[in-house]
Amino acid sequence: MASFSQWVAAARLRTLPMAIAPVVVGSAAAAELEGFHLGKALLALIVALALQIGVNYSNDYSDGIRGTDDDRVGPFRMTGSGASTPKTVRNMAFAFFGAAAVAGLGLVIWSQLWWLIIVGVAAIIAAWFYTGGSKPYGYLGLGEVFVFVFFGLVAVLGTTYTQAGEVSGQAWAGAVGSGLVSTALLMANNVRDIPTDIEAGKLTLAVRLGDTAARWSYPIMLTVAVAAPLFFVPQQPWLWLMLLLLVVSLRPSMIMLEAKERGELIPVLKMTGLFGVLYAILFTLGLLL
Repeated sequence: MASFSQWVAAARLRTLPMAIAPVVVGSAAAAELEGFHLGKALLALIVALALQIGVNYSNDYSDGIRGTDDDRVGPFRMTGSGASTPKTVRNMAFAFFGAAAVAGLGLVIWSQLWWLIIVGVAAIIAAWFYTGGSKPYGYLGLGEVFVFVFFGLVAVLGTTYTQAGEVSGQAWAGAVGSGLVSTALLMANNVRDIPTDIEAGKLTLAVRLGDTAARWSYPIMLTVAVAAPLFFVPQQPWLWLMLLLLVVSLRPSMIMLEAKERGELIPVLKMTGLFGVLYAILFTLGLLL
């Protein structure tokens, strides 16, 4: 029987900032529109966290039963290691998807935006079929596209709209930036796994681009993420504080470009998560100041 600490490790807590940051960014944009609502923000946060943990367990299950994790360099996996049965891991993923659905339904009822039910269902379907099903889109190089859409555009704009009833240029800027940071995190993860993914027939975008181009895409995405608010909202000078993030991005970018051993890329996940948190903080300060 798997221990509690193993379940926590498999939940991949280092990825959770990518769920928290878009909600903070979307709430900041709502506050700028004078529509911030703490209760709705907390429900949006529960949805985002439950979906992120759910998709982590879902990936653990689906990659594990396919044998993709048999020779893994990255974080601990329940299914691949044999610490738990595949069925138990799958059910844990479904439990978190269910929690996201309940919180999302509460947010829909509270905001009276019934069409968002369709968006929520689409988010859960996308979370499962990233590596689940007979033809997972994550194995076709489309994972980054869906991460950008759901952990960037949907998460940020949805958070803003459920609170303020509208979206702004600031919200779009934060959505693009947050989506790119989340995509960069996934790219760092997939660059690390290129050799094993090739053997397993998992054609991620990193595999399709090739090692060198995939590594370079990481600093490019972080740079564009920082530039997005300055391009969309040039009239707010405090947003220029976000240029400080270019300094923060130097260390993980250098590791991405120079690391020889795949295991050396593991700390980049934590660094990118920190980058995402700082991105949300500076974006919020830039708007509120």
